[in-house]
Amino acid sequence: MKKIKEILSNKWFKFGYITIAYLLFILWLRNPWLIIGVAVIYDMYITKKVNWTFWKPRNYKQSGKRSAVVEWVDAIVFAVIAASIIRIFFIEAYVIPSPSMEKTLLVGDYLFVSKTAYGPRVPNTPISFPFVHHSLPFTNNQTKSFLTWIQWPYKRLAGFGEVKRNDVVVFNFPEGDTVVLQNQEVSYYRLVREQGRDFVWNNNDIIVRPVDKKENYIKRCVAVGGDYLQVKNGQLFINGKPSELFKGQQSTFIVRTNGTPINPSVFENLGISQENYQIIPEQSAYYINTTHENISKIKSVENVVFVSENLNTDYDQAQIDIFPHNKGFRWTEDNFGPLWVPKKGATIKLTPQNWPLYERVIGVYEQNKVEVKAGSGIYINGKLANSYTFKMNYYFMMGDNRHNSADSRFWGFVPEDHVVGKASFIWFSVDNQKGLLGGIRWSRIFRGIH
Repeated sequence: MKKIKEILSNKWFKFGYITIAYLLFILWLRNPWLIIGVAVIYDMYITKKVNWTFWKPRNYKQSGKRSAVVEWVDAIVFAVIAASIIRIFFIEAYVIPSPSMEKTLLVGDYLFVSKTAYGPRVPNTPISFPFVHHSLPFTNNQTKSFLTWIQWPYKRLAGFGEVKRNDVVVFNFPEGDTVVLQNQEVSYYRLVREQGRDFVWNNNDIIVRPVDKKENYIKRCVAVGGDYLQVKNGQLFINGKPSELFKGQQSTFIVRTNGTPINPSVFENLGISQENYQIIPEQSAYYINTTHENISKIKSVENVVFVSENLNTDYDQAQIDIFPHNKGFRWTEDNFGPLWVPKKGATIKLTPQNWPLYERVIGVYEQNKVEVKAGSGIYINGKLANSYTFKMNYYFMMGDNRHNSADSRFWGFVPEDHVVGKASFIWFSVDNQKGLLGGIRWSRIFRGIH
């Protein structure tokens, strides 16, 4: 036992296993420049020329004088470094802020997002305040938490797989590159469509965020690169086949009765809260946002005479709201497409008809200079282009709460460099309206996400 302790405490042994772990980490990162770090490890354990723990004296352990401040600093530095590595490369906590994924995920669900599922991204902005996203705490999202002195290009490390259809994915909001500070909840591009660019810029403060500092969204990936997608009368089709209906998937329905009200206990027994249904007395009708399983049960209620999904057919408003925001596409969230999702390495023919669908992909996400000249054609990086080959895979994301979700139907494709990770499991859940103690949803804790 004594020999084992001597071996474990030997400086050459410590240097050896830490160096091996570090070299494996370099191989994973595929960055040979980091080999310089071996010299740092060698000095920390063998030569000890530099005091890397500058907040405590070199002979701190031998002096016998213990300082509570030094011990706390030591623990905090170690915790910050370890937690930052785990958060960047392995797993990150996330909280559900909106009902767009109900009933699959509820507001107040705390979940872990796996970075290794698809491979962690190397940060675009490595210099940033630890444990916060894009803004410093207590600044009302007004002060950036990162510096752009160093910006690295997109790079994803090896992971356990790729994004698949029906995965629940956390990603950076594609339209979050430009933000109106006074109205951060609404897409800058939507505000420009509604109010005009000059008005938005003259009356607001505008900021720009890199990819990894855009807002985090969570949706279900319904189509991957190379898929054809279409929504017809509220039904999603992928490659011509009806998409799977997920347990808990919600929509809005019109329910009419014979003139008598539905007993409130019906809604209570089905877990439909008052905020999820609206009574229209003059029509003897209800607008109900609920699951398809629940609506099947409501159909059997004695005084219910008619049930139909409430579909949006406002094509004029859709030109402002619905991707690609072009009068040539009369699409709504319930009648959308057909649309082809870009795939890495695939080549398409560019035409005036399909250009609105892929203009942002080619110009913004793949960083090309694009220009459309009337009577001349489409120019990419100064050259006339009749076709284009995509550099990345793209995904189409939708919320399970189909009529209460701002998703790809509104802002288009999600590039692969925006993918953060896969939602793995719920580790805590609380109904904030009921308070911490009374609102804990015990049945959801440590539940997997499907």
